[in-house]
Amino acid sequence: MKSGYVSFLGRPNAGKSTLLNRIVGHKLAIVSDKPQTTRTRIIGVKNYDEGQVVFVDTPGVHRPMHRMNVRMVDVALEAMREVDVLALVVDVSVKPGPGDKFMLETIKDITTPAILVLNKVDLIAKQKLLPVIDHYRKAHPFAEIVPVSAVDGTNVDVLEKLFLQYLPEGEPLYPPDYITDQHERFFASEIIREQVLQLTHDELPFSTAVVIDRFEEPAEGQKILSIYATILVDRESQKPIVVGRAGAMIKKIGTAARTELEAYFDSRVFLDLHVKVRSEWRDDVRVLDELGLQGE
Repeated sequence: MKSGYVSFLGRPNAGKSTLLNRIVGHKLAIVSDKPQTTRTRIIGVKNYDEGQVVFVDTPGVHRPMHRMNVRMVDVALEAMREVDVLALVVDVSVKPGPGDKFMLETIKDITTPAILVLNKVDLIAKQKLLPVIDHYRKAHPFAEIVPVSAVDGTNVDVLEKLFLQYLPEGEPLYPPDYITDQHERFFASEIIREQVLQLTHDELPFSTAVVIDRFEEPAEGQKILSIYATILVDRESQKPIVVGRAGAMIKKIGTAARTELEAYFDSRVFLDLHVKVRSEWRDDVRVLDELGLQGE
C-alpha cells in the first residue's frame, strides 16, 4: 500500500483547484477566472486500490502586495517542503513569463520528486505543446512531465497513477470516509464568495472576502440551516456594486449562493447577507485570522 501527500504548486489561475476538484470528485475549492481565488491550503483525500493520496491545493504563488498575499504565498511554499510528491501546475495556454521562471527557481533545490503538470492542453494545438515540454525538460529534472486538461479530464487518470507510483509505502493517513480538513463555515464562506466573484464580473476587484458571522444548525424538529454572512469590500465605491440598484445584485448573489449551499449541505438554507466596507482589510491581522488565512 502507498500513502502520502501530493502538493499542487503554481502561479495563480494555473488550474490547481479545478484539478483538485476533478481528482477528488468533490468541489472542495471554488473556481474563478479572477486571480488569487484560492487563499488557503485545502486538503482533499482520495482512496485507491493501491493506497491513499492526500492532495494539498495551495494559493497561487505571486508577488505579495498585502499581508494577506504574504500569508498566501507562505502557505504555498511551506506546503512544498512538507509533502512526498510535488506537482508543479503550469497553464500552457499562456506564454511563459517571469513568474514561471520564479517557480522554477523556487523548486530548484528540492529533493522531493517533482512532476510537471502541463494543464489546459485543451486550449492549444498539439504542435505548440512540444516546444513547451522541451523548454521545461531542459529547465529542471522533473521526474515526469504530463500534459493534462483538468476541465475535460485528459490524462488525469495517468497523472493519478504516477502520483501513487512516487509515493512511499505506508498505511492510510486518514479514515476511508475522510475527504477534507476544512470545516462547514469555510465552505459556506467560499460558496458565497464564488457567487460574488462570478456575478460582479470585472466590476469588483478580487479584493473581497466573506466572513461567516453566525452558522446555526437546524433546531430540533426543524430543517432550516441559518447562515449570516458579511461581504467585505475595500472601498465605499465598491459597496454599491455588490448591493446593486435597489438591492438587486445582493439579492441575485444571495439566491445563487443559497441554491449552491442547499445542494452542498443537503438542507434548506436561510441566508442573510450584508455588505461592509473594511478599509485595508487585507492587512488586518484579526480579519485574516478570522478568515483562516494563517501564515507569517
